[in-house]
Amino acid sequence: MKTALLHYWLTNMRGGEKVLTALGEMFPDADIFTHAYRPERLAGLFDGHRVTESFIARLPFGRRHPQAYLPLMPRASRALKLDGYDLIVSSESGPIKGIRKPAGARHICYCHTPMRYLWDMHDDYYRTAGPCGKLSMKLFTSYLRREDLKSAESVDTFVANSAFVAERIRRIYARDAMVVHPPVDVEFYANCARDAGDYYLFVGAPVKYKRLDLAEAACQRMGRRLVVAGGGAFSREELRRLYAGAKALLFPGIEDFGIVPVEAQAAGTPVIAFAQGGALETMIDGETGLFFRKQTVDSLCETIEEFESKKWNPELCKRNARRFAQETFKTKIMELLKNERN
Repeated sequence: MKTALLHYWLTNMRGGEKVLTALGEMFPDADIFTHAYRPERLAGLFDGHRVTESFIARLPFGRRHPQAYLPLMPRASRALKLDGYDLIVSSESGPIKGIRKPAGARHICYCHTPMRYLWDMHDDYYRTAGPCGKLSMKLFTSYLRREDLKSAESVDTFVANSAFVAERIRRIYARDAMVVHPPVDVEFYANCARDAGDYYLFVGAPVKYKRLDLAEAACQRMGRRLVVAGGGAFSREELRRLYAGAKALLFPGIEDFGIVPVEAQAAGTPVIAFAQGGALETMIDGETGLFFRKQTVDSLCETIEEFESKKWNPELCKRNARRFAQETFKTKIMELLKNERN
């Protein structure tokens, strides 16, 4: 089948781009369509594919800041020329799924999440936005919500990256979704000797919903050392060593899936996570880490104390992480596609 892969924008390497990388390996002849593409920031991962950008990329700073043109993206998505494609697979947490689907084509949407800044976390984003951001949200949120709901009509089958996101798809789009967890390079992170040091680790960008403030406040109160690895300051090799040398990963935010806790467990490192979101699907409470039940400093401190009173088996963490290996993802997606054809 002639296949098109869709992704909201290809300007850096995060979880969504890792999913697209795996899809690109599964469909080496597929063409890729996106709103903006910066190959220099993606280590040549998509050089073997023909990549087509929407008109967003031709607008001022469109490749550097495509998010600024969010209100234009529904129109830009519909303008993409997909005639002749039999299979369309969209990697979606921005407005790319609202394409004009060719007659006879099948559209599978791998949904990382319905757009958080339009739906579940709209109020949080609004509170932290600057004056221009607040004005833009007031002007365009209702329009973008209508367009987002309309875009779901082009999708034949939704696939969610977690049960947490599947529930959100059901609530927002009134659609069921099969759960296929995203691919994690567990072998890379497992290929490092576990040697727990004297520090706790936080990995991620210092954005509000990840709750770095909780990790910092808890460690400061308890006199514990915290290492923060975020913003792309560390190479993969450095990050692997940080995982392998940490007492535990602190994961105090709510993520749709959360690749970071899986990477930590692959390195043999247990996780202390807030008991909501995707972490509930990637950790085994009491075996590969502990959950804290209230998103407060007190609750996190109590859980750290409990964590330090126990012994942890690195092999249990590694074994649990293997459930999310890249080959598992590819196998499940191929099974889904086979069932779609039957």
